[in-house]
Amino acid sequence: MPHARRIVSTQQALHENLDATVLKHLNNRWQKPMTEHTLEAFKDTETWLRGKTGELILDSCCGYGESTRWLAIKNPSAVIIGIDKSANRLNKKDKNGLPSNCKLVRADVKDFWRLAVEADWQPTEHYLLYPNPYPKPSQLNSRWHGSPAFTSLVNLGGSIKVRTNWDIYIKEFSKALQLSGHDSTFAQYFPSPSITAFERKYHNDGQPLWQLTCQI
Repeated sequence: MPHARRIVSTQQALHENLDATVLKHLNNRWQKPMTEHTLEAFKDTETWLRGKTGELILDSCCGYGESTRWLAIKNPSAVIIGIDKSANRLNKKDKNGLPSNCKLVRADVKDFWRLAVEADWQPTEHYLLYPNPYPKPSQLNSRWHGSPAFTSLVNLGGSIKVRTNWDIYIKEFSKALQLSGHDSTFAQYFPSPSITAFERKYHNDGQPLWQLTCQI
């Protein structure tokens, strides 16, 4: 079996521009125009939510939706929404179908979060499982905690759970949350079971995994 790709980066500690980047985004309103397909997707999702009861759980960047399906089965009284930008990934969702308490949405997550904040959504849990680490030092702004979208993520609140196979990513995320006024904890994570393809691949390859939790 081929080895899963491991993180390779010249960055061996928190990014030197992390604090300045996070504070810039926290202190300035992001005014990028929303994508039209995300506006339509959010409107459709709000229609789907009407009449549904139970806690709201978000699974952002859900890929094929394996984790969304797992969360829906584990939390039958909750409503689960999985969001991913790739129609190709979402079209490869589990052929066994999805539980009735969950929905997969193709949308730009950054815009979807902003719309959810404006609509006063209040998720109880929010999962970010194995986001692209963008390991080059020049890619800080592409990491979620270095992105303008981080403010919306924080404003949505709930119990945020982030998992990654790069310890620097999780340490930077924790520092970004601290700069936003929120404490978090992180530790090495041992999945049982693995609920995403990346998690399964990294774990089977013997790579250390990390999980951060923050209650906002």
